[in-house]
Amino acid sequence: MKHVFAIGGATLLVAGLGVATPSLSAAADSSGDPAVVAKEYIQEHPGKVEGTSKDSYQLVDTVGSSNGASHVRFNRTYAGLPVLGGDLVVHLDAAENPQSVSVAQTEPAAVSTTPKVPASSAADRARGEFSGRTVSKAGSPKLVVDARHGKAVLAWRSTVTGVQADGQTPSRQVIVTDANTGKVRSADETILTPLKVGTGSHQSAAAPRAGVAATGSGRGIFVGTVSLSTTGSGSSYTMVDAAHGNGRTCDLKNRTSGTCTTFADSDNSWGNGTVSDRASAGVDAHYGAAKTFDYFKSSFGRQGIFNNGSGVPSRVHYGNSYVNAYWDGSQMTYGDGAGNRAPLVELDVAGHEMSHGVTENSANLGYSGDAGGLNEATSDIFGTMVEFYANNPSDAPDFLIGEEIDINGDGTPLRYMDDPRRDGASYACWSTSVPRSDPHYSSGVGNHFFFLLANGSGQSTYGNSPTCNGSSVTGIGRAKAAAIWYKALTERMTSTETYAKARVDTVAAATSLYGASSAEVAAVKAAWSAVSVN
Repeated sequence: MKHVFAIGGATLLVAGLGVATPSLSAAADSSGDPAVVAKEYIQEHPGKVEGTSKDSYQLVDTVGSSNGASHVRFNRTYAGLPVLGGDLVVHLDAAENPQSVSVAQTEPAAVSTTPKVPASSAADRARGEFSGRTVSKAGSPKLVVDARHGKAVLAWRSTVTGVQADGQTPSRQVIVTDANTGKVRSADETILTPLKVGTGSHQSAAAPRAGVAATGSGRGIFVGTVSLSTTGSGSSYTMVDAAHGNGRTCDLKNRTSGTCTTFADSDNSWGNGTVSDRASAGVDAHYGAAKTFDYFKSSFGRQGIFNNGSGVPSRVHYGNSYVNAYWDGSQMTYGDGAGNRAPLVELDVAGHEMSHGVTENSANLGYSGDAGGLNEATSDIFGTMVEFYANNPSDAPDFLIGEEIDINGDGTPLRYMDDPRRDGASYACWSTSVPRSDPHYSSGVGNHFFFLLANGSGQSTYGNSPTCNGSSVTGIGRAKAAAIWYKALTERMTSTETYAKARVDTVAAATSLYGASSAEVAAVKAAWSAVSVN
């Protein structure tokens, strides 16, 4: 990804049309729509976005800032083919004048759209590349232009579904092969879990029916006794959250497929706080979905994970002794842990997984290289922030990930944000090894940065955080740190983000929020340098 600082205002020819167009300023004055201004700008200035006469741009969303600025995100096609890594964001000031552009692509595409490798061969190669245990379906390959890694190439994009190596986690792998050589360019899993999957297909629950909003009481495994937003009246209640977009919580009854039964109850009192009552895990999941919704809304004005007001379905009791949880792009699924005695419904796990949905519906960070680590770090960051927002006395907030589920059997958490190296696998400092590692471990660099930015270096209430360069960092507080990260994620980051570009984007976000000469901007720079991102 690169940032181009644009200079507009001149009368230019629109690429591919050969006709004179009004000046940029005139377009801005007459439009009143940031998306129209941004679209005209990239058409008039293709060089600013690595564009060609064969490129077209599709609006994704427009994000407005409190200072009146707008950030307009686009995807791209080349000769009608989707471009992987073709996304970009045009940044406009309050007067709708373009100021800069964030571009995932690094050079213009120039490829033949006629493949040398047939689709059938690409399908066979994709099946062979599948890293899970079993394949249930291999979709028909689709031609794309892959511009994620420098020079663009024509490629086949295949989606292979099945089951991951653990035998229970569903798999949806996107495999990209060179359409001229047949070489595999990438193979990324899109079913995302908080744990790295070690050594079934599923069916979504039906949409809930509308009902009367109610407030019930639940006793969860981790959250204790809490209020729950439900639906119903009299002697008929369901775990459908009318206050949060009708998100519902259901029981898969330890299957990996089939109908997920919405929890129902006659007195609106749910669970007993132990696994002996199947609704107890439902209480944690239902509460976690509501708190995640509320955190993003109260902190950033975001209307749910998808930013459209819709709630998130939560499926509990998935599989048999399934030691994981996952986000599949539309819903949450939780296993019951070893021996079906330890459901993975902890609050920061819930917040982590649903934050993958926020990432997917904003910057759409990739899941390999630095982008994969930033993707996972974003989920750890906001999972932690959800925990602080809830401030639940039964699950005191901290900067540990998954500390309640005891996944290691010795009371240690999944990950430590103060010093990621403490888990024995994560990176605390950026190096050339980071982009080649699993995203659950490369996320450590982003986690470490966030901890330092929020709390500072050395000993604090939430841990003892060293720096990679021996420096001292003064924290700015977690609310400001999260605001900077969210602003960078939703307004500036692109699918091919690197840690170096994340530094640029968070500095820009902090500058917009607090001013170029602010202590917050200085802290962002210092925290990145402290994790070897310079």
